Amino acid sequence: MKIVGLTGGIGSGKTTVAGFFKELGIPIYIADDAGKRLLAESRPIKEKVSKLLGDKSYSASKPDRKYIANKVFNDKQLLADLNAIIHPAVAKDFEAWVSRQSSAYVIYEAAILFEVGGYKKCDLSILVTAPHTLKIERLQQRDDSSIEEIEARMDHQWPDEKKAELADFIIENEDLHQTKLQVHDIHNQILKAREN
Repeated sequence: MKIVGLTGGIGSGKTTVAGFFKELGIPIYIADDAGKRLLAESRPIKEKVSKLLGDKSYSASKPDRKYIANKVFNDKQLLADLNAIIHPAVAKDFEAWVSRQSSAYVIYEAAILFEVGGYKKCDLSILVTAPHTLKIERLQQRDDSSIEEIEARMDHQWPDEKKAELADFIIENEDLHQTKLQVHDIHNQILKAREN
């Protein structure tokens, strides 16, 4: 079974693209959702995160995501330490999930697939891009962030040009109809390559 990495900068619409693959019957694993679930449910992770960031990391045994984000956002070392706790747990969870799938391929959706080297564990990778102004527009509609807040988050990710050098496929997600056609085309190419 092939593992296809799916990534894109914040506001690119990678979740929308993942949804189009799901419509084609392809199982989707969203690393960010898995990380949030493990942060909330895994006792070893809770203990390590509390030790790293303090007892305020959890309130009534639920992660205080705002507190955690504020702690690590401007501290690269703390962020790296937090990722060193979460990423291996997500990798293990993903392996267990893959073992339960039976499709031709699965999609592994991760925001920082290239930045952390996750693409090396994938057979193929897809990059979702969109114009900078459209990304900002989408994010403002989604979570009412200021342009400054959005730009600050974007600065933590590689630019699309750098990611494009490592991607096997690039989906330009500007027009949803065109995006869906691109997804179908990539889907067919992956299936065809599997047959050969």
